[in-house]
Amino acid sequence: VAKDLGLQLPELSDRGVRIVTEGRTQYFALHGKTGHLVTAERIDREQLCRLVEKCVLRCELIVEGQM
Repeated sequence: VAKDLGLQLPELSDRGVRIVTEGRTQYFALHGKTGHLVTAERIDREQLCRLVEKCVLRCELIVEGQM
């Protein structure tokens, strides 16, 4: 994520970069030392998308300040 945004790793925390998903469970997070997008929680497809063939988890990347 840091590389895709053109930011250095310290800027991720300085700019308040965070991942937000719908609902209470946050399935994704940013790894602080690498800037990679990682799973923060076990994702159970059968629980989330029982009868849906195509399962999609949406998330937003929030960056404070101007890009």
